Formats: sequence, structure tokens, C-alpha cells
Amino acid sequence: MPYNIAQKSQLDARELLLLDQEVRNQGKNMLVAYILWFFLGSFGAHRFYMKKTGSAVAQLILTITIIGYIVSAIWVLIDAFLLHGMVKEENQRVEARIIDELLGQKHFDNAMRR
Repeated sequence: MPYNIAQKSQLDARELLLLDQEVRNQGKNMLVAYILWFFLGSFGAHRFYMKKTGSAVAQLILTITIIGYIVSAIWVLIDAFLLHGMVKEENQRVEARIIDELLGQKHFDNAMRR
């Protein structure tokens, strides 16, 4: 999902502050994601946190099996590099949804004033 600066330029200062606060509240925290990856990565905890339930369950099942543990260990190492992008992508999704809500409310308020 591309970053849409054109939509953000339609927001005033109050709405931008609200957007920033809501993204912090509803978005994913990079530090939390990496802590989950570091301590519980082989069980897929970081993927559950990132709402990637299908792959998290697969990683959990692989970790339980002896042969699958090797695959899961490699997967966890790869996730160390992918996790940053996953968090940014999720936060951009949250931001886009909130911008759409703010602009929708703004258009509704303008229509009601007429």
C-alpha cells in the first residue's frame, strides 16, 4: 500500500495530530515485535502479533516437530529481516484506514453544513 501524501495534505493540524496518536495506539510497535521475535520467535509469537495467524500457526506446528524445528529456526532468522517491513506495512495500513475515516467524516460534516 503506497504512502499517500496527497490525502494527508487534506488534513488540518488537529487531524494530523489525531492521526499520529491513533496510529500509535492502533498500530504495531517495532520494539514489541522484535522482543517477541527474540524470545518467542520459534513459536511464531511475532507473527501472531502482526496478525499473520496462518503462518504463525504453521511456524508453531513446525517448532513442535523435531525435523520442522530446523525449518522453523531458519524461518525465524529470515523473519529478523522481514519483521521491520511487516511492522511498517501494518502501520501504513492503519494510517490509510484512519485517513479514510477522517476524510469521510470531514466530507460528511461539510455536506451537513450545506
